[in-house]
Amino acid sequence: MSVAIRVAVATSSIGLELDPDLSPLVAALRARGIEAEAVAWDRVDYDWAACAAVVIRSTWGYPERLDEYLAWVDAVAAVTRLDNPAGLVRWNTDKRYLGELAERGVPVVPTRFVAPGEAPVLPERGHFVVKPAVSAGARDSARYAAHQHDAALRHIAALHAAGATVLVQPYLSRIDEGERALVFLGGTFSHAIRKGPVLTEVGVVDNERSPHPNLAPHHPSRAELALADAALAAAPKARELLYARVDVALDDAGSPVLMELELVEPHLFLAGNTCAVLRFADLIRERVTAGRPDRGQEPPSSAS
Repeated sequence: MSVAIRVAVATSSIGLELDPDLSPLVAALRARGIEAEAVAWDRVDYDWAACAAVVIRSTWGYPERLDEYLAWVDAVAAVTRLDNPAGLVRWNTDKRYLGELAERGVPVVPTRFVAPGEAPVLPERGHFVVKPAVSAGARDSARYAAHQHDAALRHIAALHAAGATVLVQPYLSRIDEGERALVFLGGTFSHAIRKGPVLTEVGVVDNERSPHPNLAPHHPSRAELALADAALAAAPKARELLYARVDVALDDAGSPVLMELELVEPHLFLAGNTCAVLRFADLIRERVTAGRPDRGQEPPSSAS
């Protein structure tokens, strides 16, 4: 008799309530003979070492508890397989990785990084965005017009007072055409969506806004796929990625630029996409069963 394989899908208390991807993913894993369950990452009574793998999903809210979260990431990685791996998670939680990708030749939205104690230089023309380097879902982010320097400086000062490094970026004039999110599973393109602009109000920090408004399927262009491939290739230890989401928008000339490379807990838009759910579950099963002596005794995948 084969030994049951346990996989924890790491989420959060909010994710347990609101993440639509959890139920179909857990169900698909169970259909493949995996003892799977969704577990809040900060649950104190859970034995992570008993799992063959822990898959990070909707661990929402981690930026407010970053040190605690990264300690959990390291602790889990020390006792079992963690996907995505701890080193990539640690690298990707701070948006200063955008500077590294730009240095490696990836077309990235122009970004200035302003650490606490440094004087910000703000654009004299056009709209621009202020956001913290550690953030998710556009939290504590706002868009400003060129005449709103005083408000932007107050925003930056507040973020600096909280110890945050700040990103200042131009607000792309073609963002109304939609931000593209390209999802990769096991390094292979899976599917993409397009969403509407998030920072629609000027000079407003609104942490209750939807981070994914007006979702629609998207068929990426060759240029968008090439940019995504370049961004993934430039990430450290990219071959170890279980999943990735590459967020892309068009610059003023219509060329795609990288907005973010999401490797920690991105929404993968699996709900309603049965093929993607099955591919993801197959990939997880393949990774946790590779090299096990009882692999041949486990039930085959039902994906088509």
